[in-house]
Amino acid sequence: MPELSEPRSTAAASGGALATTEPAASTGPAPAPEKQLESGPAPGKPRSLWSDAWHDLRRNPMFLVSAALILFLLVIVAFPGMFTSVNPRDGDLQNHFLQGPQFSHWFSPEWLGYDGQGRSIYTRIIYGTRASVIVGVTVTAIVLVTGTIFGLLAGYFGGWIDTLISRVTDIFFGIPFLLGAMVVLTTFEKRQVWVVVAALAFLGWTSITRVMRGSVITTKQSDYVTAAKALGAGTRRILTRHILPNAIAPVIVVAMINLGGYISAEATLSYLGIGLSDPTISWGIDVSSGKDALRVAPHVLLFPSLMLSFTILAFIMLGDAVRNALDPKLR
Repeated sequence: MPELSEPRSTAAASGGALATTEPAASTGPAPAPEKQLESGPAPGKPRSLWSDAWHDLRRNPMFLVSAALILFLLVIVAFPGMFTSVNPRDGDLQNHFLQGPQFSHWFSPEWLGYDGQGRSIYTRIIYGTRASVIVGVTVTAIVLVTGTIFGLLAGYFGGWIDTLISRVTDIFFGIPFLLGAMVVLTTFEKRQVWVVVAALAFLGWTSITRVMRGSVITTKQSDYVTAAKALGAGTRRILTRHILPNAIAPVIVVAMINLGGYISAEATLSYLGIGLSDPTISWGIDVSSGKDALRVAPHVLLFPSLMLSFTILAFIMLGDAVRNALDPKLR
């Protein structure tokens, strides 16, 4: 029996060697795993909320159109002299009183006509962009920072801090926004840009605070926050590294949508004669002066109103696009 079993084991061993060496001789060398990884990102690699949002925004036509419009507005704000060389306060009543538009003269002082004081409407629209955009962006930045801080403190610590901030927020919510701004602005004789910004920011932080508070309350119950506390992370690190980056998304969406509302509020107050005042140039002031000549020269009111509407629409479209990108339920 040993003599019979020994050749079988030898044959099996030799056959196994042939089975293993034959495929190696017939096939080429296998590609290195490093080169396979260099061809692209590893499948299944997790992406963050912000990377997913940016990936969706780049393919959203609404975002691309609104971003292009806002970029164009920012260029006008920074360099108004690139678009016109005429002083927006210079008027010629003798030659240009309520003169109609000359659409053949594109991007010239005569393009959109003249107002009741002989001033170029096109030039005033260009220079009025600065006041409206600066007011909207500055108020949004102040409100975003203030509301984020208050909402973060109220949502994370709770207790008497939450009670105090919530009651103060309720008090400010009880004040009508435009009415409160009118009361504040009437106390100033000269209402420049910073005065209007202070009045709108003083009353506009409440919505951001409530949104941030609710987002923080939801985020602080997550497992990664509990794990950070168990590992001994301090309060500042937990707030800045774990809670704030994961709770700020809905706040940014609300702030961007409200930005158009602040521009509209500034124009409304200026139209009523309570917002920006001369010598500051504002679309609301031009719309207010154009209403008296609506029947004989409707272009005086039409073109500043259209520019105001397009600007507000651009920021609202941007806010909607960002909301759709940051909210997983809307994808």
